[in-house]
Amino acid sequence: MSHAQAEPPAPKSPQRRRIRGLDAEQRRAERRERLLDSALELFAGQGYPNTSIEQLCQHAYVGTKGFYEIFESREDCYLALLRRTTEHLKTRMTERLATVTGDREDAEHALLSALAHALIDDPRIAAVTFGQGVAVSPAVERQRRENRRWAASFVEALWRSQGLAPAPPAARSAAIGLIGGLFDLIADWLLDADPADPAATDALITALTAFYAAVRTGVAARP
Repeated sequence: MSHAQAEPPAPKSPQRRRIRGLDAEQRRAERRERLLDSALELFAGQGYPNTSIEQLCQHAYVGTKGFYEIFESREDCYLALLRRTTEHLKTRMTERLATVTGDREDAEHALLSALAHALIDDPRIAAVTFGQGVAVSPAVERQRRENRRWAASFVEALWRSQGLAPAPPAARSAAIGLIGGLFDLIADWLLDADPADPAATDALITALTAFYAAVRTGVAARP
């Protein structure tokens, strides 16, 4: 008597190996964040020229091979750090804009306060944003400029919502100039001020608000 031939078992789907509950992609993302955290600490503390890939790896507890699986070079790591910093700033400013209430002056003060705190509450952020990025490479300088262009676009959108924006390219030029001035005021303030002093921080925000108001008044008066 013949018997029906048993069907072969279906092949099992390959399973990702998990270590500490993380699969390979998650472990790679974790290593990337550790390297960026180390880059923030070391670039701000001892400078980009004085920080080697080996130091970054030792600080992050990541092997050199692991570094090159994520970044092509030390410069690539710096660029990624700048982009991460900008993304955090974008999120903070966008969320603050969505929650501001009151008149225009109150909204502007709230946004400038959010900008200041995003850049000065952690001195390492300011060091990387304003100091260590200078003259690293043309690619890093371009990324810094891209960051400012985003900030200028944010301001242009705010002006349009308030009915203030002049026609392009005047609006773009005014916004880029405004952002450059705001960043320079913060960088200058950081030379002598104590970011932990609330009174000094309030004075900075007052100065930023006054400068912004002067530029905005000029923009509004433009035919």
